[in-house]
Amino acid sequence: MNLHHLKVFLAVARAGSISRGAEALHISQPAVTREIRELESNLGLALFDRHPRGIEPTEGGQRLLQFAERIFALEQAAERDLRDLADLAQGELLLGASATLGAYWLPPLLNRFRDEHPGIFISLQVSNTREVLQQLDDALISLGLVEGPFPAGDYAHHLLARDQLLPVVGPSHPLAGRCGLSVADLQAHDLYMREPGSGARLSIEQAYAAHDLQARASVAINGTETLKRLIAGGNGIAWLSQLVVEDELRDGRLVRLDVHDLQIERDLHLLWRHDRRLSPAPAAFLQLLQGNIKTF
Repeated sequence: MNLHHLKVFLAVARAGSISRGAEALHISQPAVTREIRELESNLGLALFDRHPRGIEPTEGGQRLLQFAERIFALEQAAERDLRDLADLAQGELLLGASATLGAYWLPPLLNRFRDEHPGIFISLQVSNTREVLQQLDDALISLGLVEGPFPAGDYAHHLLARDQLLPVVGPSHPLAGRCGLSVADLQAHDLYMREPGSGARLSIEQAYAAHDLQARASVAINGTETLKRLIAGGNGIAWLSQLVVEDELRDGRLVRLDVHDLQIERDLHLLWRHDRRLSPAPAAFLQLLQGNIKTF
């Protein structure tokens, strides 16, 4: 069914005459008459009874009128909904983030975005870099925030911050307080790391390999908070983001080791798929983040 025909039919039915329908549509009366005749011909059904004082829908016309009113009400609702989406009055922001970014760096920015766009629904999934990349590939999220290396050619990306991983131990660890350590000195002690797929773990493994050493995990933990607590109360060494351990270093629950020959730095990135255009909400969040690059 031609929607233009249907629009003309609706205007005539509401106006009660061909002439008034033509006035409402700002087209000529003969054009309106032609549109109605073509619609009636296509349907094989008379839609109006003609009377000296105007026209009135037939039984078939009454039924079509009900559908036409619903169709164009939906059209108006769609226009309003998409206008609200474009104006950021509504929509959704689906994010995935690796642990450090999701737990420590991102929350104040989400609060700021929420203050500016209260109608936007925000969903954040915190996992690890490998899982965030998979979520992007599966279109489960629009934007991903990751730590450390990723296949740069596969994604559009924006540098968010530069972060340093610090070697930390509990205050009772044998190396706590010793000066002038080398990374080789750490090899005799248990190394606690995040799970495989973590961006932090990959950064550590690559840094050790550059020193012809292997980062062998004695314990692998899926969660930074658990890892910090194990280190604080045990004998392991962990390389943790400066973002994550600021409070514990300040109050003495953790101690930074004085390792002179190895610094592990990494870039924190925002990613999205090259082949998918960002909708208004993620595009606005990207614009917000572009002004927040930091070095920790």
